[in-house]
Amino acid sequence: MEIVLATHNPDKVKEFQEILQDPNLCFVSLHALGLDEDVEETGKSYQENSDIKAKAAYAQLKRPVLADDSGLSVDVLEGYPGIYSARFAGEHSSYKDKIDRLWQLLAPFPQDTWTASFFCSLSYISASGQIYHYQRSVAGLLLPERRGDKGFGYDPIFYVPSLGKTTAELAPQQKHSISHRGLALRDWYQDLKAGQLV
Repeated sequence: MEIVLATHNPDKVKEFQEILQDPNLCFVSLHALGLDEDVEETGKSYQENSDIKAKAAYAQLKRPVLADDSGLSVDVLEGYPGIYSARFAGEHSSYKDKIDRLWQLLAPFPQDTWTASFFCSLSYISASGQIYHYQRSVAGLLLPERRGDKGFGYDPIFYVPSLGKTTAELAPQQKHSISHRGLALRDWYQDLKAGQLV
C-alpha cells in the first residue's frame, strides 16, 4: 500500500518508513509525485497545520494522504518555537542554525529550566475524504551542547532523562519507540491495520 506523505523533507519520509518497517507499506513524498509547491502553514496549532497540508495534497491527488506537523515547545519560552520550529531561525536555515538560535533565546535562563517537549500531530485523509487525527508528545531537557550523530533537527540537544541520552544518541528503533512521531504514527498504523480508517 502506498501512502502519500505531505512533505518535501526526505529525512521525514525516511523516518516514517523506519518507524513502521512494514514492507507492504510505502510512503511517497510530494516531491516524488512532482508536487513541489510549498503550502503556507497558517494554522495556530500543530493540528491546524497538519490539516492544511493534508487537505492541500488530497485536493490535488484524491488519494490517501498523511500529513505531520511537529515541533519543539520549550517551557521557559512559553511554548516557543512550537509550530514555528522549522522556520523560526530563517526560512531556509540549517539544523545547526536552528539549534544555535535556540541557545541564544535560552541563554538568559538557568539550564535546569530548559525543559521542553516534542509534539507531533498527524492528519490522515482516507480515500473517501474522511479526516482522522493523532497527537503525541515526549518530554525532555535541552542541553547546552550537541551530543550524538543520529536523527536530525533538534535531536542532538534533546535529552531524555529516563534514558540518560539525547535522541541523537539513541539507536533508531530505540528512538522511534519513545518519540512523539513514533508514538503518533503507530497509533495511526494500528487503526489502519484494523480497517478503521475508511
